[in-house]
Amino acid sequence: MDIKLELIGVPVTDIDRAKAFYERVGFHADHDVTVNEEIRFVQLTPPGSACSIALGKGITSMTPGSLDNLQVVVTDIEAAHAELTARGIEVTEISDQPWGSFVYFADPDGNRWSVQQTTPRGAA
Repeated sequence: MDIKLELIGVPVTDIDRAKAFYERVGFHADHDVTVNEEIRFVQLTPPGSACSIALGKGITSMTPGSLDNLQVVVTDIEAAHAELTARGIEVTEISDQPWGSFVYFADPDGNRWSVQQTTPRGAA
């Protein structure tokens, strides 16, 4: 049996501000649908990912900013750091660990993300 993770709800206070932020990060806006007064569904997907995030009204009861350490993976952490910085995203310096190299950022509500290169820099 295959079990595929395809959608993660991200709690935000301002849907349009969050959508603009994630588009600036490089996520593709797949859907932005207002179902009714109680439900607006915005789906965004990181480039190359099979899993998307969902923002909106009536999507989750989680507190905005409560997600911690959502993780995406890249093949080149230095290129990712440079691109995110060029896009105006405030990211940390690269952190090298035995299990990978990382940069971190947060969305406007404080939901925190890590970007990982699974092979540490300098490893063969």
